[in-house]
Amino acid sequence: MLRKWLIALWIGLFIPYAYAMQQQTIQVDDISYDVIKVEHLQQLRLFLKNPKTEHYYQKFSHIQNVLPACEQLNFAMNAGMYHPDFQPVGLYIEQGKQIIGLNEAEGFGNFFMQPNGVVAWNNKYAVIKTTRDYKSDGFKAQFATQSGPMLVYKGKINSQFLADSNSLKIRNGVGIKNNQLYFVISQQRVNFYQFAQFFQHHLKIENALYLDGSISSLYSAQTKRHDKRFNLGPIVAEVAQNNCKS
Repeated sequence: MLRKWLIALWIGLFIPYAYAMQQQTIQVDDISYDVIKVEHLQQLRLFLKNPKTEHYYQKFSHIQNVLPACEQLNFAMNAGMYHPDFQPVGLYIEQGKQIIGLNEAEGFGNFFMQPNGVVAWNNKYAVIKTTRDYKSDGFKAQFATQSGPMLVYKGKINSQFLADSNSLKIRNGVGIKNNQLYFVISQQRVNFYQFAQFFQHHLKIENALYLDGSISSLYSAQTKRHDKRFNLGPIVAEVAQNNCKS
């Protein structure tokens, strides 16, 4: 029988920045999951390239280095699959500009496991939809990244996942509930089914998208975690502001 312990309560932050995230760690049997809930979408961004140099950021620290003094990187995570040259495999929209178009091709690998999907948001709304549904939805995204497979769709775990699979990896993904995005990364290696079940059963989330495995990385100013091992493609980050002048 699955058991769940709440290791850390939602932590109130006291640094003089407008934090819009809450973080907790939930343990299910022998697996711990870090969960970051983003409530205020206007502080959530995607990062790919430094606009001045056109170099891919690759590291969380490289993003903080280019932020103005009034902005603070609170949370960051890898945000979708990418080619060896760090270019996103699928749809990528940053600050309302489409950099890479929707990828509807068939292929091998996790990205192409069906259904795959898109997480997208603007200042007011967020969506996680299958690629097919997103294409027909007409959502006006300020930010979007495509990945795959969908972990949970309309409350059901992806039928391609096997509960007894021995493909175990550190994994990260994102789910949506009440217009709030929940970013999750496992602390131990899990299979797809375990990871999807965490979203479905423990977070009560009906739509969740896989972001990646093996290279899964997290930055959290709150817990002082800063993963530096891997060079990353798309990165999602919450950026807090303190008296920034427009």
